[in-house]
Amino acid sequence: MQVAKTYEELVKEARQAEAEDPKTAIKLYLRAIRQEPHAEQAYDRLMIVYRKEKMYEEELALINKGIKAYEEFYNERTKKIMGKNAKAVQLSNALAKSLGLKDKKGKDQVMKEPIASWMKRREMVEKKLGKG
Repeated sequence: MQVAKTYEELVKEARQAEAEDPKTAIKLYLRAIRQEPHAEQAYDRLMIVYRKEKMYEEELALINKGIKAYEEFYNERTKKIMGKNAKAVQLSNALAKSLGLKDKKGKDQVMKEPIASWMKRREMVEKKLGKG
């Protein structure tokens, strides 16, 4: 019987495997991401492994998956905080617009981390793949 490993154990084991056995590191990081889809470290390390192994398509897919996961996370968090309080949403949007954090249509002007750095990384990978 195999005992389930914690996220921290998976990441530690994957980190140790990176140099000697990248395939094992990839599998472990993917397990860690499935276990904790909003823990940035496993995404970052797996992106590095993919880059070293010249697995650019996989790196691009992971970047897109990570961006989507974090966008959903931030949207859900905002909904939980604001709830159904329309006045709170209105005041929050007005403040964000006055501070330059949102444009006139309410679209974010400043990307949250790790989304911003992953979007830059996506541009680099797309250039390597001839998509950018």
